[in-house]
Amino acid sequence: MFKRYWHDLVIAVEAIQANQLKSFLTALGIIFGVAAVISMLAIGNGAKQEILEQMKMIGVNNIVITPIVESENGSESKGSLDEANGNKKKFSPGLRLEDASQIRDVMPNIVRVSPHIFLNSYVIFNGKRTSAQLEGVTNDYFELFDYLPSKGKLFSQFHLQNGSPVCVIGSDIAVQFFNKENPLGQYLKCGNEWLLVVGVLEKRNVTTSSVGKVMGGNSNQKIYIPIQTMLMRYQNRALITASKLRGSEEEEEGQSSKAVNYNQLDKIILQVDETETLTGSTGIIHRYLNRRHNGVDDFEITVPELLLKQQQRTKDIFNLVLGAIASISLIVGGIGIMNIMLASVMERIREIGTRQAIGATRKDIIVQFLAESTLISIVGGLIGVILGSILAHLISRFAEITTIISFGSIVISFGVSAGIGIIFGYMPAKKAAERDPVESLRYE
Repeated sequence: MFKRYWHDLVIAVEAIQANQLKSFLTALGIIFGVAAVISMLAIGNGAKQEILEQMKMIGVNNIVITPIVESENGSESKGSLDEANGNKKKFSPGLRLEDASQIRDVMPNIVRVSPHIFLNSYVIFNGKRTSAQLEGVTNDYFELFDYLPSKGKLFSQFHLQNGSPVCVIGSDIAVQFFNKENPLGQYLKCGNEWLLVVGVLEKRNVTTSSVGKVMGGNSNQKIYIPIQTMLMRYQNRALITASKLRGSEEEEEGQSSKAVNYNQLDKIILQVDETETLTGSTGIIHRYLNRRHNGVDDFEITVPELLLKQQQRTKDIFNLVLGAIASISLIVGGIGIMNIMLASVMERIREIGTRQAIGATRKDIIVQFLAESTLISIVGGLIGVILGSILAHLISRFAEITTIISFGSIVISFGVSAGIGIIFGYMPAKKAAERDPVESLRYE
């Protein structure tokens, strides 16, 4: 039995070799279909991996609170009451360090609280000067993002409590100023203050807008200082200054002036203990801050993990559509195989009649033509896998899109191509087997 079917398979291979150009053109639909499916799935896997990396970088179970600052043209912030309706604008102290500490005290499910203050400044060392962003933080910031120093250490409790002039620098700052020497123990002049370098952070690949927005920009190019150092030595927007008083007088006199940012903090990042409590905690925090700010919604609360999951869902739907479109080309390739095989049956009627006359059964004819279509699909699938892998590599290299080719996508694409050869090749094979041998021999 095996030898009989093996002979049918050999005849199918000989028929393919005798019509190489036609067989190749028949396989083109399968080749491009498999290549499209593999490259599209590779793009989808790459997008998924990027989302997972972003979620790892921004931390899990985080809640971000940012102030809504009045625009420079003097228009009211989002939380101000509408004076046009006759309501008096309420006073809000803005986002402050006390808000962060109070939230930690009243909510037991908050495990970490990281207040932030940003300041654009400049850095000088050995005659080199460049612009840089100072960021006042606590050690909770580094724990939130699992951001460890590659050299040195983080701030001590003494540094944090006393506002010591120390800093932890990003990797790009270290390379720029200390390319040939150890940065630890060196002093950088940041603004009007000299800061002792106590640590250098490990390099991080922050290329996506989602991560950059949460982390406040490229962390490799930042200089981190204790938040008390920022408040005591650089800026504290909660203090009443002469310039603020002058600004208030100008507003009362109706003169145009830029709105003053009265928020002491630029951001607060909170981390809850369980993902299930994210939504509920967000609502509680909003109501609590609203009361502390006298009913003024001058802050915004976002949950980066939920935003990224929503982004992941959108990409999954998009990738599903791309995969469906690519799969259509596989179906079109299958239809092409069926059409060519039907035409081949008509061209080889005398061959079919001759085989039947010398003893070939209907099953032999079916096996022969089914083997031809299946072999064409398998070879086309193999070429498609190679072409799809090359396309995925080219997309990653020239379009700068992350692509990941999984073993599962190769197996699925190859399996589908072989299945299409069997499914779409069965009808021509059956039609060839059902022909009357006498009529086939008389056919001209």
